[in-house]
Amino acid sequence: MDKIIIGSEEWCHLPQLGIPAVKVRVDSGARTSALHAFNIKSFKRGGIPWVSFHVHPLQRSRAVSLHCEAPIVDRRMVKNTSGASEKRYVIKVPMRMGENTWEIELTLTNRDSMGYRMLLGREAMANRILVDPSMSMSLGRFSESELVDMYGMQRKAKTGLKIALLASNPELYSNQRIMEAGTERGHEMIFLGVKDCYMKLDDENPEVHYRGGHIITDLDAVIPRIRPSATFYGCALTRQFESMGVYALNHSLAISQSRDKLFSLQLLIKSGLDIPVTGFANSPIDTNELIEMVGGAPLIVKLLEGTQGRGVVLAETKKAAESVINAFKAVKANLLVQEFIKEAGGKDLRLFVINGKVKAVIQREAAPGEFRANLHQGGSASVVRATSEERRLAIKAAKAMGLAVAGVDIIRSKGGPLLLEVNSSPGLEGIETATEKDVAGMMIEAIEQQLKWKGNLT
Repeated sequence: MDKIIIGSEEWCHLPQLGIPAVKVRVDSGARTSALHAFNIKSFKRGGIPWVSFHVHPLQRSRAVSLHCEAPIVDRRMVKNTSGASEKRYVIKVPMRMGENTWEIELTLTNRDSMGYRMLLGREAMANRILVDPSMSMSLGRFSESELVDMYGMQRKAKTGLKIALLASNPELYSNQRIMEAGTERGHEMIFLGVKDCYMKLDDENPEVHYRGGHIITDLDAVIPRIRPSATFYGCALTRQFESMGVYALNHSLAISQSRDKLFSLQLLIKSGLDIPVTGFANSPIDTNELIEMVGGAPLIVKLLEGTQGRGVVLAETKKAAESVINAFKAVKANLLVQEFIKEAGGKDLRLFVINGKVKAVIQREAAPGEFRANLHQGGSASVVRATSEERRLAIKAAKAMGLAVAGVDIIRSKGGPLLLEVNSSPGLEGIETATEKDVAGMMIEAIEQQLKWKGNLT
Protein backbone atom coordinates (compact mmCIF):
# COMPACT_ATOMS: atom_id res chain seq x y z
CA MET A 1 0.00 0.00 0.00
CA ASP A 2 1.33 3.43 -0.98
CA LYS A 3 1.77 5.63 2.05
CA ILE A 4 0.34 9.15 2.28
CA ILE A 5 2.87 11.95 2.70
CA ILE A 6 1.59 14.67 4.98
CA GLY A 7 3.01 17.77 6.68
CA SER A 8 3.10 18.98 10.25
CA GLU A 9 -0.53 20.13 10.03
CA GLU A 10 -3.40 18.98 7.83
CA TRP A 11 -7.17 19.17 7.49
CA CYS A 12 -9.27 16.08 8.11
CA HIS A 13 -12.96 15.10 8.07
CA LEU A 14 -14.71 13.05 10.79
CA PRO A 15 -17.98 12.09 9.04
CA GLN A 16 -19.43 9.92 11.83
CA LEU A 17 -19.18 12.85 14.26
CA GLY A 18 -20.56 15.37 11.76
CA ILE A 19 -17.30 17.36 11.67
CA PRO A 20 -16.65 18.41 8.05
CA ALA A 21 -13.22 19.94 8.69
CA VAL A 22 -10.84 20.16 11.64
CA LYS A 23 -7.21 21.22 11.53
CA VAL A 24 -4.93 18.49 12.89
CA ARG A 25 -1.53 18.81 14.51
CA VAL A 26 0.54 15.84 13.34
CA ASP A 27 2.67 14.58 16.23
CA SER A 28 4.61 11.34 15.78
CA GLY A 29 5.96 11.81 19.31
CA ALA A 30 2.49 11.23 20.75
CA ARG A 31 1.16 7.70 20.89
CA THR A 32 -2.57 8.41 20.96
CA SER A 33 -4.69 10.87 19.00
CA ALA A 34 -6.88 13.39 20.80
CA LEU A 35 -9.93 15.46 19.91
CA HIS A 36 -11.04 18.62 21.67
CA ALA A 37 -14.20 17.91 23.67
CA PHE A 38 -16.15 19.46 26.52
CA ASN A 39 -19.44 18.72 28.31
CA ILE A 40 -18.35 15.07 28.18
CA LYS A 41 -21.03 12.69 29.54
CA SER A 42 -21.33 8.91 29.40
CA PHE A 43 -24.64 7.09 28.90
CA LYS A 44 -25.98 3.74 27.68
CA ARG A 45 -27.77 3.05 24.42
CA GLY A 46 -29.15 -0.45 24.01
CA GLY A 47 -27.01 -1.58 26.93
CA ILE A 48 -23.84 -0.35 25.20
CA PRO A 49 -21.77 2.48 26.78
CA TRP A 50 -21.74 5.68 24.71
CA VAL A 51 -20.36 9.14 25.27
CA SER A 52 -21.83 12.51 24.29
CA PHE A 53 -19.74 15.66 24.03
CA HIS A 54 -19.45 19.05 22.37
CA VAL A 55 -16.68 20.21 20.05
CA HIS A 56 -15.45 23.62 18.95
CA PRO A 57 -13.91 22.41 15.66
CA LEU A 58 -12.28 25.67 14.56
CA GLN A 59 -9.02 26.93 16.03
CA ARG A 60 -9.13 29.97 18.32
CA SER A 61 -12.89 30.17 17.91
CA ARG A 62 -15.98 29.14 19.84
CA ALA A 63 -18.35 30.45 17.18
CA VAL A 64 -19.22 26.88 16.13
CA SER A 65 -20.23 24.24 18.69
CA LEU A 66 -21.15 20.73 17.54
CA HIS A 67 -22.88 18.03 19.60
CA CYS A 68 -21.38 14.58 18.99
CA GLU A 69 -22.05 11.04 20.18
CA ALA A 70 -20.07 7.81 19.78
CA PRO A 71 -19.72 4.35 21.36
CA ILE A 72 -17.02 4.09 24.04
CA VAL A 73 -14.29 1.57 23.21
CA ASP A 74 -12.12 2.18 26.27
CA ARG A 75 -11.26 4.50 29.12
CA ARG A 76 -7.57 4.84 29.79
CA MET A 77 -4.90 6.94 31.48
CA VAL A 78 -3.16 9.32 29.07
CA LYS A 79 -0.37 11.80 29.77
CA ASN A 80 -1.20 15.35 28.72
CA THR A 81 1.29 17.90 27.37
CA SER A 82 2.21 18.91 30.93
CA GLY A 83 3.21 15.33 31.73
CA ALA A 84 0.26 14.77 34.09
CA SER A 85 -1.90 11.65 33.64
CA GLU A 86 -5.64 11.95 33.16
CA LYS A 87 -8.35 9.39 32.51
CA ARG A 88 -9.99 9.85 29.11
CA TYR A 89 -12.79 8.22 27.15
CA VAL A 90 -11.65 6.57 23.92
CA ILE A 91 -13.81 6.35 20.79
CA LYS A 92 -13.17 4.80 17.35
CA VAL A 93 -14.39 6.67 14.27
CA PRO A 94 -13.56 6.93 10.54
CA MET A 95 -11.22 9.76 9.55
CA ARG A 96 -10.92 11.08 6.01
CA MET A 97 -7.66 12.78 5.04
CA GLY A 98 -7.26 13.74 1.42
CA GLU A 99 -8.67 10.86 -0.65
CA ASN A 100 -8.18 8.22 2.06
CA THR A 101 -10.47 7.08 4.88
CA TRP A 102 -9.65 4.76 7.78
CA GLU A 103 -10.68 4.17 11.38
CA ILE A 104 -8.71 5.73 14.20
CA GLU A 105 -8.98 5.84 17.97
CA LEU A 106 -9.47 9.26 19.56
CA THR A 107 -9.22 10.22 23.22
CA LEU A 108 -11.53 13.03 24.34
CA THR A 109 -10.06 15.96 26.29
CA ASN A 110 -10.53 19.71 26.59
CA ARG A 111 -7.93 21.32 24.29
CA ASP A 112 -9.22 24.91 24.63
CA SER A 113 -5.80 26.06 25.79
CA MET A 114 -4.03 24.27 22.90
CA GLY A 115 -3.43 25.66 19.42
CA TYR A 116 -5.04 22.73 17.58
CA ARG A 117 -8.44 21.15 18.17
CA MET A 118 -7.11 17.71 17.21
CA LEU A 119 -3.81 15.89 17.56
CA LEU A 120 -2.89 12.94 15.33
CA GLY A 121 -0.65 10.44 17.11
CA ARG A 122 1.51 7.67 15.70
CA GLU A 123 -0.98 4.83 16.34
CA ALA A 124 -3.39 6.43 13.85
CA MET A 125 -0.58 6.91 11.32
CA ALA A 126 1.01 3.42 11.53
CA ASN A 127 1.60 1.76 8.13
CA ARG A 128 -0.34 4.51 6.34
CA ILE A 129 1.49 7.83 6.66
CA LEU A 130 4.90 9.38 6.18
CA VAL A 131 5.44 12.78 7.79
CA ASP A 132 7.52 15.54 6.21
CA PRO A 133 7.82 18.20 8.96
CA SER A 134 8.90 20.81 6.42
CA MET A 135 5.49 20.58 4.72
CA SER A 136 2.12 21.98 5.77
CA MET A 137 -1.35 21.39 4.32
CA SER A 138 0.04 19.10 1.65
CA LEU A 139 -3.42 17.55 1.11
CA GLY A 140 -5.16 20.90 0.54
CA ARG A 141 -6.37 23.97 2.35
CA PHE A 142 -9.73 25.49 3.19
CA SER A 143 -10.33 29.22 2.90
CA GLU A 144 -12.23 31.14 5.56
CA SER A 145 -15.22 31.47 3.22
CA GLU A 146 -15.27 27.70 2.64
CA LEU A 147 -15.27 27.06 6.39
CA VAL A 148 -18.07 29.61 6.83
CA ASP A 149 -20.14 27.73 4.25
CA MET A 150 -19.29 24.28 5.70
CA TYR A 151 -20.42 25.23 9.17
CA GLY A 152 -23.31 27.46 8.13
CA MET A 153 -21.90 30.51 9.91
CA GLN A 154 -23.37 33.90 9.19
CA ARG A 155 -20.97 36.50 7.89
CA LYS A 156 -21.15 39.56 10.12
CA ALA A 157 -20.29 42.89 8.62
CA LYS A 158 -17.69 44.68 10.71
CA THR A 159 -19.52 47.95 11.28
CA GLY A 160 -18.38 48.47 14.84
CA LEU A 161 -15.31 49.69 16.64
CA LYS A 162 -11.69 48.89 15.89
CA ILE A 163 -10.28 47.35 19.06
CA ALA A 164 -6.76 46.05 19.68
CA LEU A 165 -5.86 43.43 22.27
CA LEU A 166 -2.33 44.17 23.51
CA ALA A 167 -0.95 40.92 24.95
CA SER A 168 1.76 38.30 24.50
CA ASN A 169 0.09 34.97 23.69
CA PRO A 170 -2.87 34.75 21.28
CA GLU A 171 -3.45 31.11 22.28
CA LEU A 172 -4.39 31.85 25.90
CA TYR A 173 -8.03 31.19 26.76
CA SER A 174 -8.61 34.74 28.03
CA ASN A 175 -7.17 36.35 24.90
CA GLN A 176 -9.13 34.04 22.58
CA ARG A 177 -12.36 34.81 24.41
CA ILE A 178 -11.86 38.57 24.22
CA MET A 179 -11.15 38.38 20.48
CA GLU A 180 -14.25 36.22 19.97
CA ALA A 181 -16.48 38.42 22.12
CA GLY A 182 -15.50 41.55 20.20
CA THR A 183 -16.01 39.88 16.83
CA GLU A 184 -19.41 38.50 17.88
CA ARG A 185 -20.51 42.04 18.75
CA GLY A 186 -19.55 43.30 15.28
CA HIS A 187 -16.19 44.92 16.07
CA GLU A 188 -12.90 44.64 14.21
CA MET A 189 -10.53 42.92 16.60
CA ILE A 190 -6.72 43.07 16.19
CA PHE A 191 -4.19 41.13 18.24
CA LEU A 192 -0.98 43.05 18.94
CA GLY A 193 1.96 41.16 20.43
CA VAL A 194 3.74 43.38 22.96
CA LYS A 195 7.20 42.39 21.71
CA ASP A 196 6.20 43.04 18.09
CA CYS A 197 5.31 46.72 18.68
CA TYR A 198 7.64 49.69 18.67
CA MET A 199 7.05 53.41 19.11
CA LYS A 200 7.75 56.69 17.43
CA LEU A 201 7.93 59.43 20.06
CA ASP A 202 6.86 62.66 18.40
CA ASP A 203 5.01 65.54 20.05
CA GLU A 204 3.03 66.24 16.88
CA ASN A 205 2.53 62.75 15.47
CA PRO A 206 3.12 59.90 17.95
CA GLU A 207 2.89 56.44 16.35
CA VAL A 208 2.94 52.75 17.17
CA HIS A 209 4.50 50.53 14.51
CA TYR A 210 4.03 46.79 14.22
CA ARG A 211 6.27 44.01 12.99
CA GLY A 212 7.19 44.57 9.33
CA GLY A 213 6.85 48.36 9.49
CA HIS A 214 3.04 48.51 9.60
CA ILE A 215 1.75 51.70 11.28
CA ILE A 216 -1.20 51.06 13.56
CA THR A 217 -3.89 53.63 12.87
CA ASP A 218 -7.58 54.32 13.44
CA LEU A 219 -7.86 52.37 16.69
CA ASP A 220 -10.85 53.23 18.87
CA ALA A 221 -9.71 51.28 21.92
CA VAL A 222 -6.98 49.04 23.24
CA ILE A 223 -7.31 46.28 25.85
CA PRO A 224 -3.96 45.88 27.63
CA ARG A 225 -3.43 42.37 29.04
CA ILE A 226 0.23 42.57 29.91
CA ARG A 227 2.10 39.69 31.48
CA PRO A 228 4.12 40.67 34.57
CA SER A 229 7.49 40.16 32.86
CA ALA A 230 6.46 42.71 30.19
CA THR A 231 5.00 45.32 32.55
CA PHE A 232 7.52 48.08 31.82
CA TYR A 233 7.32 47.92 28.02
CA GLY A 234 3.62 47.03 27.93
CA CYS A 235 2.75 50.08 30.03
CA ALA A 236 4.97 52.24 27.82
CA LEU A 237 3.01 51.04 24.77
CA THR A 238 -0.30 51.67 26.53
CA ARG A 239 0.84 55.24 27.34
CA GLN A 240 1.74 55.69 23.68
CA PHE A 241 -1.74 54.65 22.58
CA GLU A 242 -3.23 57.00 25.18
CA SER A 243 -1.15 59.87 23.76
CA MET A 244 -2.63 59.02 20.34
CA GLY A 245 -6.17 59.47 21.70
CA VAL A 246 -6.94 55.73 21.90
CA TYR A 247 -9.12 54.67 24.83
CA ALA A 248 -7.37 52.09 27.06
CA LEU A 249 -9.71 49.82 29.02
CA ASN A 250 -7.14 49.86 31.84
CA HIS A 251 -4.84 52.87 31.62
CA SER A 252 -1.08 52.61 31.97
CA LEU A 253 -0.75 54.26 35.38
CA ALA A 254 -3.35 51.96 36.92
CA ILE A 255 -1.58 48.87 35.56
CA SER A 256 1.81 50.07 36.79
CA GLN A 257 0.69 50.74 40.34
CA SER A 258 -1.34 47.52 40.58
CA ARG A 259 1.79 45.52 39.60
CA ASP A 260 3.82 47.03 42.44
CA LYS A 261 2.58 44.91 45.37
CA LEU A 262 3.96 47.19 48.06
CA PHE A 263 2.69 50.39 46.44
CA SER A 264 -0.71 48.85 45.73
CA LEU A 265 -1.13 47.81 49.37
CA GLN A 266 -0.19 51.34 50.46
CA LEU A 267 -2.81 52.77 48.10
CA LEU A 268 -5.46 50.40 49.45
CA ILE A 269 -4.66 51.36 53.04
CA LYS A 270 -4.73 55.05 52.09
CA SER A 271 -8.26 54.48 50.78
CA GLY A 272 -9.30 53.03 54.15
CA LEU A 273 -9.47 49.41 52.99
CA ASP A 274 -8.55 46.44 55.17
CA ILE A 275 -5.64 44.15 54.32
CA PRO A 276 -3.84 41.43 56.31
CA VAL A 277 -1.18 42.91 58.63
CA THR A 278 1.92 43.27 56.43
CA GLY A 279 5.56 44.07 57.08
CA PHE A 280 8.35 45.19 54.74
CA ALA A 281 12.04 45.80 55.37
CA ASN A 282 15.19 46.16 53.31
CA SER A 283 17.70 44.46 55.60
CA PRO A 284 18.10 40.94 57.09
CA ILE A 285 18.90 42.67 60.40
CA ASP A 286 15.18 43.44 60.73
CA THR A 287 14.02 39.83 60.32
CA ASN A 288 12.90 39.21 63.92
CA GLU A 289 11.06 42.50 64.13
CA LEU A 290 9.30 41.76 60.83
CA ILE A 291 8.11 38.41 62.15
CA GLU A 292 6.79 39.92 65.38
CA MET A 293 5.20 42.80 63.46
CA VAL A 294 2.70 40.44 61.79
CA GLY A 295 1.95 38.42 64.92
CA GLY A 296 4.64 35.76 64.61
CA ALA A 297 4.52 32.39 62.86
CA PRO A 298 2.81 30.92 60.99
CA LEU A 299 3.11 33.70 58.43
CA ILE A 300 3.25 34.29 54.67
CA VAL A 301 6.35 35.46 52.81
CA LYS A 302 5.71 37.01 49.39
CA LEU A 303 8.14 38.09 46.73
CA LEU A 304 7.14 41.49 45.35
CA GLU A 305 7.84 40.22 41.83
CA GLY A 306 5.93 36.92 42.29
CA THR A 307 2.96 36.13 40.05
CA GLN A 308 0.13 33.56 39.89
CA GLY A 309 0.96 32.20 43.33
CA ARG A 310 4.67 31.77 42.62
CA GLY A 311 7.01 33.30 45.18
CA VAL A 312 4.50 32.83 48.02
CA VAL A 313 5.70 30.70 50.95
CA LEU A 314 4.01 29.61 54.17
CA ALA A 315 6.44 29.60 57.09
CA GLU A 316 4.87 27.56 59.87
CA THR A 317 7.50 28.26 62.55
CA LYS A 318 9.63 31.23 63.54
CA LYS A 319 12.77 29.34 62.58
CA ALA A 320 11.35 28.53 59.14
CA ALA A 321 10.31 32.16 58.70
CA GLU A 322 13.80 33.37 59.55
CA SER A 323 15.34 30.94 57.07
CA VAL A 324 13.02 31.92 54.20
CA ILE A 325 13.30 35.67 54.82
CA ASN A 326 17.08 35.60 55.12
CA ALA A 327 17.42 33.39 52.03
CA PHE A 328 15.41 35.84 49.95
CA LYS A 329 17.29 38.81 51.38
CA ALA A 330 20.62 37.12 50.60
CA VAL A 331 19.79 37.23 46.89
CA LYS A 332 18.54 40.85 47.24
CA ALA A 333 14.92 39.91 46.57
CA ASN A 334 12.24 42.34 47.77
CA LEU A 335 9.59 40.66 49.87
CA LEU A 336 6.58 41.22 52.08
CA VAL A 337 5.80 39.39 55.31
CA GLN A 338 2.08 38.97 55.95
CA GLU A 339 -0.08 37.47 58.69
CA PHE A 340 -1.49 34.01 57.94
CA ILE A 341 -5.30 33.84 58.08
CA LYS A 342 -5.71 30.26 59.27
CA GLU A 343 -9.52 30.34 59.45
CA ALA A 344 -9.75 30.95 55.68
CA GLY A 345 -8.90 27.25 55.21
CA GLY A 346 -7.06 27.72 51.92
CA LYS A 347 -9.99 29.53 50.31
CA ASP A 348 -10.38 33.01 48.89
CA LEU A 349 -12.79 34.93 46.67
CA ARG A 350 -12.13 36.38 43.22
CA LEU A 351 -14.52 39.21 42.40
CA PHE A 352 -14.47 40.43 38.80
CA VAL A 353 -15.13 44.18 38.73
CA ILE A 354 -15.96 46.04 35.51
CA ASN A 355 -16.63 49.80 35.48
CA GLY A 356 -17.42 49.93 39.18
CA LYS A 357 -19.72 46.89 39.32
CA VAL A 358 -19.09 43.31 40.48
CA LYS A 359 -20.00 41.18 37.47
CA ALA A 360 -18.99 37.69 38.64
CA VAL A 361 -17.74 35.98 41.81
CA ILE A 362 -16.04 32.64 42.45
CA GLN A 363 -14.54 30.95 45.45
CA ARG A 364 -11.11 29.44 44.86
CA GLU A 365 -9.93 26.52 46.96
CA ALA A 366 -6.37 25.34 47.34
CA ALA A 367 -5.28 21.97 45.96
CA PRO A 368 -4.65 19.22 48.54
CA GLY A 369 -1.42 19.93 50.40
CA GLU A 370 -1.39 23.61 49.38
CA PHE A 371 -2.19 26.53 51.67
CA ARG A 372 -3.29 29.06 49.08
CA ALA A 373 -6.06 28.91 46.48
CA ASN A 374 -4.56 29.09 43.01
CA LEU A 375 -6.15 27.83 39.79
CA HIS A 376 -2.74 27.75 38.08
CA GLN A 377 -1.50 25.22 40.65
CA GLY A 378 -4.33 22.70 40.79
CA GLY A 379 -6.87 24.71 42.80
CA SER A 380 -10.61 24.51 42.12
CA ALA A 381 -13.28 27.15 41.54
CA SER A 382 -16.94 27.22 42.52
CA VAL A 383 -19.77 29.74 42.40
CA VAL A 384 -20.39 31.58 45.67
CA ARG A 385 -22.45 34.58 46.77
CA ALA A 386 -20.37 37.52 47.99
CA THR A 387 -21.70 39.62 50.84
CA SER A 388 -22.60 43.26 50.30
CA GLU A 389 -19.53 44.20 52.38
CA GLU A 390 -17.26 42.08 50.15
CA ARG A 391 -18.75 43.64 47.03
CA ARG A 392 -18.22 47.16 48.35
CA LEU A 393 -14.65 46.27 49.27
CA ALA A 394 -13.92 44.97 45.77
CA ILE A 395 -15.44 48.02 44.06
CA LYS A 396 -13.49 50.41 46.29
CA ALA A 397 -10.27 48.46 45.68
CA ALA A 398 -10.65 48.66 41.89
CA LYS A 399 -11.39 52.39 42.19
CA ALA A 400 -8.36 52.95 44.45
CA MET A 401 -6.16 51.33 41.77
CA GLY A 402 -7.86 53.29 38.98
CA LEU A 403 -8.77 50.06 37.15
CA ALA A 404 -11.85 49.78 34.95
CA VAL A 405 -11.39 45.98 34.87
CA ALA A 406 -9.97 44.18 37.89
CA GLY A 407 -9.84 40.81 39.53
CA VAL A 408 -10.04 41.53 43.25
CA ASP A 409 -8.93 38.78 45.63
CA ILE A 410 -10.50 38.77 49.09
CA ILE A 411 -9.98 36.44 52.05
CA ARG A 412 -12.54 35.86 54.79
CA SER A 413 -11.16 36.33 58.31
CA LYS A 414 -12.69 36.39 61.80
CA GLY A 415 -12.56 40.17 61.70
CA GLY A 416 -14.26 40.42 58.30
CA PRO A 417 -13.12 40.42 54.66
CA LEU A 418 -9.53 41.39 53.89
CA LEU A 419 -8.01 42.41 50.55
CA LEU A 420 -5.22 40.22 49.24
CA GLU A 421 -4.51 41.60 45.78
CA VAL A 422 -5.94 43.56 42.86
CA ASN A 423 -5.11 42.09 39.44
CA SER A 424 -5.14 44.30 36.33
CA SER A 425 -5.19 41.36 33.87
CA PRO A 426 -7.45 38.80 35.57
CA GLY A 427 -7.84 35.42 33.85
CA LEU A 428 -11.22 34.52 32.38
CA GLU A 429 -11.17 30.73 32.15
CA GLY A 430 -11.83 29.88 35.80
CA ILE A 431 -14.54 32.48 36.34
CA GLU A 432 -16.32 31.94 32.99
CA THR A 433 -16.27 28.15 33.38
CA ALA A 434 -17.59 28.21 36.95
CA THR A 435 -20.21 30.96 36.55
CA GLU A 436 -21.11 30.32 32.86
CA LYS A 437 -21.11 34.09 32.38
CA ASP A 438 -19.80 35.88 29.28
CA VAL A 439 -17.25 38.00 31.15
CA ALA A 440 -15.30 38.69 27.94
CA GLY A 441 -18.48 40.13 26.40
CA MET A 442 -18.95 42.34 29.46
CA MET A 443 -15.45 43.75 28.92
CA ILE A 444 -16.29 44.63 25.32
CA GLU A 445 -19.58 46.14 26.47
CA ALA A 446 -17.66 48.35 28.91
CA ILE A 447 -15.70 49.79 25.98
CA GLU A 448 -18.93 50.36 24.02
CA GLN A 449 -20.41 52.27 26.95
CA GLN A 450 -17.30 54.39 27.43
CA LEU A 451 -17.17 55.32 23.74
CA LYS A 452 -20.98 55.68 23.57
CA TRP A 453 -21.16 53.17 20.72
CA LYS A 454 -24.54 51.75 19.86
CA GLY A 455 -24.65 49.01 17.27
CA ASN A 456 -26.99 46.40 15.90
CA LEU A 457 -26.07 43.18 17.70
CA THR A 458 -28.70 41.02 15.98
